[in-house]
Amino acid sequence: MDRIYINGDEARFELIEAPRLNVYFYDGNVIEDVEPRRLFPVSGGDKYVTLLDKENKERAVIRDVATLMPESREIVKKCLGEYYMIPRILRMVDRTEKFGILKWTVETERGIASFTIQNRHSDIKIFYDGRVLVRDSNDNRYEIPDYRKLDRRSIALLSYDL
Repeated sequence: MDRIYINGDEARFELIEAPRLNVYFYDGNVIEDVEPRRLFPVSGGDKYVTLLDKENKERAVIRDVATLMPESREIVKKCLGEYYMIPRILRMVDRTEKFGILKWTVETERGIASFTIQNRHSDIKIFYDGRVLVRDSNDNRYEIPDYRKLDRRSIALLSYDL
């Protein structure tokens, strides 16, 4: 089976219940009850989003969500946001280290969170644009959109681990 790519306005998306949707192609084809997932969740943003059915089989790929019609784009982004709920860290409250295991207490847009990080070298990823992705010991993910924009105390606490 050839991979189906969705470009621009050749299809319309209909929300079932986030994160699930239907795809209606203007040639009459329909793909029902699929869930969008990023093929490159860390670096790809909204480019190359796969649509998976209930058996996790790929039904189609959206090359770039930005090229979709506005209503369809918002539906796909809502579904992606539902699936990839990554809390954003607003500030560092506390940081301790014991036996090489880090314990961070942070403030996110959802409130205060505390978690441990097993390996600072593999669980804290810093990107060229200042973005930081953190994976805790329970495999939850957190994001700092730009560590350079944090308050001084947060930057000082974070600097031990970067």
